[in-house]
Amino acid sequence: MSAGYEMEDKTKILIVDDHRVVIEGIRSALKEVPEFELVGEAMDGQRAVELAASLTPDIVIMDISMPGLGGLEATLQLKRSLPDIQIVVFTIYSDRQHVIALFKAGVSAYVLKQDPLSDLILALKAVKSGGTYFSKCAPKLILGHVQELEATHKPKDDLEKLSPREVEVFILLADGMSVKNIAVKLYISPKTVESHKYNILQKLNLSTPTDLTKIAIRKNLINP
Repeated sequence: MSAGYEMEDKTKILIVDDHRVVIEGIRSALKEVPEFELVGEAMDGQRAVELAASLTPDIVIMDISMPGLGGLEATLQLKRSLPDIQIVVFTIYSDRQHVIALFKAGVSAYVLKQDPLSDLILALKAVKSGGTYFSKCAPKLILGHVQELEATHKPKDDLEKLSPREVEVFILLADGMSVKNIAVKLYISPKTVESHKYNILQKLNLSTPTDLTKIAIRKNLINP
């Protein structure tokens, strides 16, 4: 039997961006990756929601600032109507407000347009395999958000002691995800997750993952 993606289900991609040149650049890059199939293009969030309902893409590449319905609102609508859909944000915005809002909305990846286009392909491959991908700015901004919230609560939980990767693991553990699933999601080994888990508990002077959940809920990082 000959190998080829014709024998497999390709990952269906929907591009949402209000700049034609960006869409064309992504389309060109996707042509070089046979595991992906471009099924649609939209230039605003409302059209993206409509197309997603009919095309049922696996992954949506989502811009943030667009006429009419923006990327955040479109993401929230898509995640409500199609919970299994994966959102890869592709944007020029690297500020904390956007990163935190989209992180809470449930995006699987956050890639900056200033980064090489190859980073977007890496993000798509990570998400396709059940993982996540964030530009270097994102974990730092999430950590900054945690630190700011930390200053408004007593007693302190020393979350500023956590590295950006530990912040990611902390949130996933607090949300009830297993070590094995975290390893798959973050593209690391279960042994590495266990190591992060141990370090997190030690740094925060906690004894069980349940304690992590209490902290995360109080800081609005997960829903109760």
